[in-house]
Amino acid sequence: MSDDEDELGEEEQTNNLGTYEGERNESNERHGFGKATLPNGDTYEGQYENGKRNGTGTYRFSVGARYIGDYQKNKRHGRGIFYYTDGSKYDGEWNENIREGHGIYTYPNNDTYEGEWKNHQRHGKGTYTYASTKAQYIGTWKEGKRQGPGELEFNQYKYIGKFHDNYPKGKGRFVFKNGYQQNGEYYITSINDEEDSEVPPQIQYKWIARDVTAIKQKEPYDFDDDEQIDVNRIQELVDKFKNKQLNSQEEQDALQKMHVVPDNDNPENDDTFDGNEQMNDEIPGEEQFDEEN
Repeated sequence: MSDDEDELGEEEQTNNLGTYEGERNESNERHGFGKATLPNGDTYEGQYENGKRNGTGTYRFSVGARYIGDYQKNKRHGRGIFYYTDGSKYDGEWNENIREGHGIYTYPNNDTYEGEWKNHQRHGKGTYTYASTKAQYIGTWKEGKRQGPGELEFNQYKYIGKFHDNYPKGKGRFVFKNGYQQNGEYYITSINDEEDSEVPPQIQYKWIARDVTAIKQKEPYDFDDDEQIDVNRIQELVDKFKNKQLNSQEEQDALQKMHVVPDNDNPENDDTFDGNEQMNDEIPGEEQFDEEN
């Protein structure tokens, strides 16, 4: 996620910097509508009040970023759109130069987040949509990470449960459009390096499947006319689901990111991952469940 507005900063903290063309008050301060060019090449066109940007205006950074929206006492405050140099965009509420309130962030790979913000981070209720697969996370966030109750929705199924530090944790369920759900639990374990005690323990996440139960269908599910709907058939689908034998490569990739593993006693078949794997909050990327930074 880009923070160009903090890194670049907006100049013009007094009414004597650069060049100015526009209205002034009796004290010769910039007041009303005006256009200014700052010493670093930035420009501002919009409303002033007593020498400060106040009201609506457009601030263009010399490097290509720009902000269009409300100002209060030289700070972005109210509603505004910030276009970043990496191609991302934030359209929403601001509080003294900080993304805070409700807003929509569009990332360079066209992923989007719409929801609540606090101190430039996703915080509160919000929805993250992955552009490549149309999958969505709908739930709560804390300091930029998935935290608390939420749902991950795919084309033919969704996961419902609680999340901790971006990952599912504890009891949850996979709900299929055929009217059944698989109940289970995400376990978190740690493995210590016996040869090097100073190395942080390796965190592993694993989905342990429990049972399959019927749920009330909201919509009829389209099976072939000659395909019988029974519990044995559903269990077969779930087994394929666990063993990554689904037809859709995108769904297989998504399941791998969710760390779904067969429920067996052979540890060699367990598909786990390193919990220390860096998420895309630090490294840009477009893999499923890795948000744009």
